[in-house]
Amino acid sequence: MAARTAAADDRAFAFLRVNERPGKPRKHGVTEIRGPYYTPMGKRYLQDVLETMGRYVDALKFAGGSFTLMPRQAVKELIDLCHLHDVLVSTGGFIEHVVTQGGDAVRRYIGECKELGFDIVEISAGFITVPTDDLLRLVEHVQKMGLKAKPEVGIQFGAGGATAVAELEAEGTRDPDWAIAQARRFLEVGAYQIMIESEGITENVTTWRTDVPARIANALGLDKVMFEAADPEVFAWYIKNYGPEVNLFVDHSQIVQLECLRSGIWGTKSLWGRVVTYKG
Repeated sequence: MAARTAAADDRAFAFLRVNERPGKPRKHGVTEIRGPYYTPMGKRYLQDVLETMGRYVDALKFAGGSFTLMPRQAVKELIDLCHLHDVLVSTGGFIEHVVTQGGDAVRRYIGECKELGFDIVEISAGFITVPTDDLLRLVEHVQKMGLKAKPEVGIQFGAGGATAVAELEAEGTRDPDWAIAQARRFLEVGAYQIMIESEGITENVTTWRTDVPARIANALGLDKVMFEAADPEVFAWYIKNYGPEVNLFVDHSQIVQLECLRSGIWGTKSLWGRVVTYKG
C-alpha cells in the first residue's frame, strides 16, 4: 500500500508515495517559520500560507520584536489563526532587548505574551552578555507562567542581525563546547527546545563550520535542538546530512521548498531521489 503523509487524506495526487511525516504535535521533523520581519504578514497572507501548507508548519516565530510595532488586535488575530491550524507561536529572541529595560519590563513582557496567546518565549542573548544563571532564571520564570521556554545558543557574539561578515569575524567565536554546556543546563531545568543560532556556523561566515552541528547533535541528540537554516542551501545540507526529520527554522517563503525536500518528491542534484524514510 502506498505510504501517506500524516492526516493527508485530502492531499492532491494522494496515490503518489511520499515520505511519511508524523502528525502534530511532532517531536522531530519540526519546522518553524519566520513570521513578519523582512516582509509584512497580515492574517490574509498568513491564512494563504496555512491553508496550503499548514500541516507541515509546527511553529511561527515573530522576529526582531515586530509584534511591538503592530496593532494589538492584529497580533492577536495572527496568533489565533495559527492556533486554528495547530501551529505554535514564538516571540523570537526579543527578550534580550526587554532585559535591558529592567526586571519589571521583563515581567510585564512575559505577562503580555501570555495574555496575547503566545506559546513559546525564545530566550536569546546574541547582542548582550548575560550570565547563564540569569538566563536560567528567565527560563524558569517563563515556564512558571505556563509558556514554553526556548533558549537560543550559538558560537557567535553579536549574532542576531544583518551584521557584515568582517565585523562578526572581528568579534570572534566561542568554543562550541561552551554552547553545548549551556544548552545542557537549559534542558536540565526543563527548556522546551534549544534554538541553534546559525551565525558563526552557516551564516555570515566565509567557511561553514560543519563541525559545530555535528558536535551539538552528538552531545544533545536531534530531538531537543532546532537549527536555524534560513537559506535553501543550508536546509538542504542539514537534510542531506541529518535526514528529513531534523528540526529546522526557515523563512515562511521557504516552507514549500523545504517540505519538498523532506517528503522526497523533489530536490537538488545531490538530493534527488535520495531522501527517504523507513517505518517498517
